[in-house]
Amino acid sequence: MRQIVLDTETTGLEVEQGHRIIEVGCVELRNRRVTGNDFHQYVHPQDKPIDAGAVDVHGITMEFLADKPHFRDIADQLWQYLAGAELVIHNAAFDIGFLDREFARCGYTDKLADVCHITDTVAMARKLHPGQRVSLDALCRRYEVDNSQRDLHGALLDARLLADVYLAMTGGQSRLGLEDTGGTASRRSRFVELLGSGDGPLHVLRASADELSAHRARLAQIAGKGTCLWAVDLNAEEGVEPR
Repeated sequence: MRQIVLDTETTGLEVEQGHRIIEVGCVELRNRRVTGNDFHQYVHPQDKPIDAGAVDVHGITMEFLADKPHFRDIADQLWQYLAGAELVIHNAAFDIGFLDREFARCGYTDKLADVCHITDTVAMARKLHPGQRVSLDALCRRYEVDNSQRDLHGALLDARLLADVYLAMTGGQSRLGLEDTGGTASRRSRFVELLGSGDGPLHVLRASADELSAHRARLAQIAGKGTCLWAVDLNAEEGVEPR
């Protein structure tokens, strides 16, 4: 599986007002591992000045971009790099809108959605954390990703932070529950080390007759309001025909 975590910086917020991309940053993941095959390029926006508010966000000026290539100079290389991958983007509609417009200016008739699968981590975070803030900084705090170097936005820096956040969001408890001991055949649970060895016999604590009776009564109460799958399973175990 090849994934590209992508971010852009632009001259302003509205693609429909002719704003342009001035930085592209990409981090490649293969099988959930960072490969080091990054793509990073500053881009001269030609005749489109950078909004003052945008400079406040990313710190990129026209003077800095004076000797940088135009988008058409990097379009083929970037398209080949992205094509066929899953693109992981925070607020994907923004970056994809700008990229599609830039590629269209260079004569591309396909859109990125035609050649890539696009995953929006904002939508993903809203499902995982409803009602909570889902900015990149907020997610870095939630998932303990160090963003202390993010004084200003930057496409490659933000892509690297988002890659860490995305792996944490989609990794479940694998990093907490399992540690690689260096062997190829075994993984030992970190919780075994914390709670004690699991080599001895497993102690089973069975429910008492009173607890079982209370459990059945509760299931019957739930079943009275509709289907209760637990009650069906319990009846099946005891050989009782479900009602």
